[in-house]
Amino acid sequence: MTFTAYQQERRDRFLSAPVVPAPDPWRPAAPLIPVGGLLGVGFAPDPVSGQDLLMVVSSSGHGLFDASTGERLARDYDPDPETSTPTGPGLSCPGIGPLAGTPVRIAGLFGGGLHTTTEDGWTVEVASPDWPHHRVLLSADGGLCRGPAGEKWWHIFHARWSELRAAGFSPSGRTLVVATSSDITLLTR
Repeated sequence: MTFTAYQQERRDRFLSAPVVPAPDPWRPAAPLIPVGGLLGVGFAPDPVSGQDLLMVVSSSGHGLFDASTGERLARDYDPDPETSTPTGPGLSCPGIGPLAGTPVRIAGLFGGGLHTTTEDGWTVEVASPDWPHHRVLLSADGGLCRGPAGEKWWHIFHARWSELRAAGFSPSGRTLVVATSSDITLLTR
């Protein structure tokens, strides 16, 4: 494959950027949360009692987490087979726990997407300069990723051992999730 000079420069920049912790004001909400057989994730459409809630769909059921702490709030080990997989044009599953009766859009193996920007200018991007290994980039420059890594953009996650399912912000912009086939990483501010 032949790259243009711009493509080669961008590829080289992403390949050389080390994985670093997200910059202030971002911080880990919890240690890495293992979820075997993860299919997808989705945030509650609106914060509940001021909390960003994250629904996780896996091959062994559904879970609901407080995205700011990583605390599991609800678990359904045996969801209804008719609605347990995100399908249809909305790619949604019925919520559980405090989201019971609320459809939650799920992004992951079956498609869909999460918010990639926040109202105050943070952007998350997935790059694959050495496909199939994905890099998650967080930027404060509108997703341009210009200049040296660590100034206006940061390489915050490298999916080497698990398949990336989704990366994105909650509707409030206060939480960022990176979901792979085996775990979730939550950042909050």
